[in-house]
Amino acid sequence: MAARAESAQGPATGEGPATGEGASRGARGAGRSSRAASSPLAADAAAMSDSPIMKALAQDHARRRELEGLVLDAPETTRILTVANQKGGVGKTSTTVNLAAALAMGGLNVLVIDVDPQGNASTALGIDHHAEVASMYEVLVESRPMAEVVQPCPDIERLWCAPATIDLSGAEIELVAMVARENRLRGAIRDFLADHAKSGAERLDYVLIDCPPSLGLLTVNALVAAREVLIPIQCEYYALEGLTLLLKNIDLLRAHLNPELVVSTILLTMYDGRTRLASQVAEDVREHFPEQTLETTIPRSVRISEAPSYGQTVLSYDPTSSGALAYRAAARELSLRTAH
Repeated sequence: MAARAESAQGPATGEGPATGEGASRGARGAGRSSRAASSPLAADAAAMSDSPIMKALAQDHARRRELEGLVLDAPETTRILTVANQKGGVGKTSTTVNLAAALAMGGLNVLVIDVDPQGNASTALGIDHHAEVASMYEVLVESRPMAEVVQPCPDIERLWCAPATIDLSGAEIELVAMVARENRLRGAIRDFLADHAKSGAERLDYVLIDCPPSLGLLTVNALVAAREVLIPIQCEYYALEGLTLLLKNIDLLRAHLNPELVVSTILLTMYDGRTRLASQVAEDVREHFPEQTLETTIPRSVRISEAPSYGQTVLSYDPTSSGALAYRAAARELSLRTAH
């Protein structure tokens, strides 16, 4: 009878349902197993959130919210900036046209003057600049009023451009024999702004001058005409060497031709946060030029490179891209600064 009772209840150490302390131990074991299984996923998620790609996405999202509907403050007087760097491929023309577009989209009146014979700034703004079009060549060499060559940008309101044509490639030779050859552009801009004011039109807030990648007479004219210099610097080692030479030439021009000229702004371009070199270059530039260097950096972006082939700036080509948002942030920062 005892044996039958034991059989009915199950053996003391058999596999019946777990109860009491055994059930508690089983639950704790299951919990440990669950945590062990989930911990690699949590680690992967944490690693992804710290990755350069996720940081860039988060930064773009924050910028998009900050810049939505932003109206920029107009300067007290027209600011004339020459965007210069004798080293090619540093994003000089891209910086000129995209900053101009960002300022115009912020409600400011902006004129881009293209004195690069390649005419890339004119192309990016959708401005016709074939050989028969009146351009900055006629302004500099033939003393034509600039008002006769300025064209509105078709995609962006409040943005105008004085285009360049291939004729400018011979302008440096023709300028050599002219009186006050270094002041030709300064005089043309002065007369244009005066006539613009007399006409009753809204004042221009910014004039951005795009230069060729050299230190010839066209670039000298641009530096003499400006009050400020904006230097785009590619985040690579060779860019630092080029910066030293450019600053020496600016010092010479300040001493002999334009004592008011200042390097007001340095913008880091083609920044790749995944590389130590880019971070090191940015750190070095900020250490040597803490007041001039913008906090905003322009990332490497396919959209920035693609936009000119469609005759557009990146702000009209893909306004939500990281490059467009970065240039808008840079424009806002530029508008809040004054020349040092």
